[in-house]
Amino acid sequence: MPATESQRSAGDSWDLATSVGATATMVAAARAVASKQDNAIIDDPFAAPLVRAVGLDFFTRLIDGELPPTESEAADGRDLQLETDSIAVRTRFFDEFFLDATRNGVAQAVILAAGLDARSYRLSWPRGTVVYEVDQPEVIAFKNQAMSALGATPSAHRKAVSVDLRDDWPEALRRNGFDPSRATAWSAEGLLMYLPPEAQDRLFDHITALSGPGSRIATEYHLDSGEAVTERAQQFNQRWANLGCDLDLSSLFYQGERNNVVDYLSEHGWRITTRPRWEYFAEYGRTFPDEPEMDQLRSIVTVTATR
Repeated sequence: MPATESQRSAGDSWDLATSVGATATMVAAARAVASKQDNAIIDDPFAAPLVRAVGLDFFTRLIDGELPPTESEAADGRDLQLETDSIAVRTRFFDEFFLDATRNGVAQAVILAAGLDARSYRLSWPRGTVVYEVDQPEVIAFKNQAMSALGATPSAHRKAVSVDLRDDWPEALRRNGFDPSRATAWSAEGLLMYLPPEAQDRLFDHITALSGPGSRIATEYHLDSGEAVTERAQQFNQRWANLGCDLDLSSLFYQGERNNVVDYLSEHGWRITTRPRWEYFAEYGRTFPDEPEMDQLRSIVTVTATR
């Protein structure tokens, strides 16, 4: 697959059927498929109905098991298994991060670029936990309406914050009752590659300024850079293309050299723990494929930081 120019631009916007928003639907579809497996490692009962509510035909057929076979059905099956396993492992990591933080006294959580994330509804949050979901206004409005239509009740005190992360989202949090003096658990899941390099730094600067003692961050980053990032994006896109997805997901990533997440957070007073995502596969009962083309997944590193 040839290299593609980024479709992103300053001030671009989206809903859950277009651009970056469609990736949130893709991830929810993978969670829905993973949740139906016999030996499921996650349970997201809201993923499938939310995907259906978005209405993208490919992802609806995916969660219903109705994708037509192709000339390479066996290979496509491996592609689907890899993508669903990878998302399930990532989801489980962030689930456990939030539950560990809140069970240890952190009563304020922020999910950045929440998309179709349903953690406010499906996790067993300790009593009194406040969960802030931050995303673009169209995304928040859609999810509010869809979850209401499902009759879903949050399992925490959920506060939806409608704001673009390129705008003054710290002030929007404060207006919704966020207390920067308290310990907070932050997630930036599947987010950094969709930010320009300088915006990644700005995101962590804001988080640091808003984090009281005992705060925690969970995120991931990629060890590779430059041309390796472009190749990784193309491999990611090709696996979904093999399944029949016609969305050019790879062109949504921002290219360019960016600061190492571990170094940047360490320099700003955070204590860091890292672990390659592939190690969680075995821990959660999944097999990580030992194939050269999986090197781009092998480069993903989970990061947990404590202030």
